[in-house]
Amino acid sequence: MKRLRITVNGITYEVEVEVLADDDEPALHAPTSVNAVPPPQSPTRTDSAPRPTSPNPTGPGVLVSPIAGIVAEIKVNVGDQVKENDPLVVIEAMKMNSNVSSPIAGTIRAINVKVGDSVRQGQPLLEFA
Repeated sequence: MKRLRITVNGITYEVEVEVLADDDEPALHAPTSVNAVPPPQSPTRTDSAPRPTSPNPTGPGVLVSPIAGIVAEIKVNVGDQVKENDPLVVIEAMKMNSNVSSPIAGTIRAINVKVGDSVRQGQPLLEFA
């Protein structure tokens, strides 16, 4: 058995593999167990997608997506008055719909996405006046 550290989509996993061939010839490795919990150190991101450094990196008047997914529904229009915690956008991720609620009371100034758009975490969804 050999222990290996493998990174998939920026998440590091520790796995144990059994060597099925001699080390002198091309080896075929079959995973025998996978530790689904990443090791304690922070995984190193290998993609170049921006990662937000705060819950709202573009300012207090912009609502950003908390997750990556597909915009399933937009519940407001430009000019609508909203209260804090009103649902504004529904994002589908991994076959689950998640409501993105308003962090503040205000007026919708701009909507930066449309239904069907793919969004990444931290991407601006809409702006408040």
